[in-house]
Amino acid sequence: MIDEVFADVKDRMTKAVEAAREGFATVRTGRANPSLLQNVQVDYYGTPTPLPQLASVANQDARSLIITPYDKGAMKEIEQAIRDMPNLGANPSNDGNVIRVTLPELTEERRKEFVKIVKARAEDGRVAVRNVRRHAKDDLESLKGEIGEDEIARAEKELEAVTKQFIDQIDESLKHKESELLEV
Repeated sequence: MIDEVFADVKDRMTKAVEAAREGFATVRTGRANPSLLQNVQVDYYGTPTPLPQLASVANQDARSLIITPYDKGAMKEIEQAIRDMPNLGANPSNDGNVIRVTLPELTEERRKEFVKIVKARAEDGRVAVRNVRRHAKDDLESLKGEIGEDEIARAEKELEAVTKQFIDQIDESLKHKESELLEV
């Protein structure tokens, strides 16, 4: 029973760490990356639709992306969604076939803003991991009648170690992203 709780804990904590890393990927560094536009929602015939379902996104060079819509009728909506995207600061342009997004140079001030955003996303990831820990502790407490208290105490210590391991993974990813952002 304790093994089942830990299997669930590790699975859910892994998902929390992955979500934090995906959140980091959407914050831009000095280089253009298609994952920057991963979470863009386009108003496509009245329905919010993720950009990757409407177009392919590719790097043109270090500071620009090319978006090729599958439906040319959605170009205006895609352009508007990118223009409205906070923290990107890009002005897309289209030539009738593709949309080009050139990212402006990052100033020191913008880099520091992005670091704050990344730190907030890391804290959200840590909170998610701690919530999983709290639920697991509740699950272990509910097993008290079936399993000895020594076993539960041992499991809670192991739970703390696993929690620390996953929080350390988030912190390591944060440190990497932070250095990437501050690199000129």
